[in-house]
Amino acid sequence: MKRSHIIALLLIAIAIGVIISMVGDASTYENFTTAESVIGKEFHVVGKLSKEKPIEYNPKEDPNSFSFYMKDEDEVERKVIVRKSKPRDFEKSETVVVIGNMQNGTFDASNILLKCPSKYTENKLDVADSNGEY
Repeated sequence: MKRSHIIALLLIAIAIGVIISMVGDASTYENFTTAESVIGKEFHVVGKLSKEKPIEYNPKEDPNSFSFYMKDEDEVERKVIVRKSKPRDFEKSETVVVIGNMQNGTFDASNILLKCPSKYTENKLDVADSNGEY
C-alpha cells in the first residue's frame, strides 16, 4: 500500500471515531424518574409548569437564578432550579424543556427551552373572497 492510502485510511478511522463519540453524547428526552436513576448525566426533561405552585425569582438577590415546579410527561412533579434569568412570558408557556441533572431530589438546570402558545390561529386569519373583499 502506498503511504497516502494508509494516511487516508487513518483519517477515515478517526472521523468514524469522532462521529460515534458524538452520537454517544447526544441527549434524549427523558423524565424525572430516569434523571434520578443516573447521577451526573445531563438530561432533557419535557414537561409542563405546575401553575398552582409558586415561581421563585428575586432579581435583586440573584438575577441569574429562579426556581419553579414542573410535571414531566408521566405527571411526576419536581422542583427545578434554573441557573439563568427568568424568560419573559415564562408563565404563558405550554411546554417546558429543562436541560440538566438531578441533585438531591431537585432538578438543577443549566438551560431552559419554552414552547409558547401560538399567536396566530386559523380562526383569526382574514381571508379575501374572489372579489378581493373580506
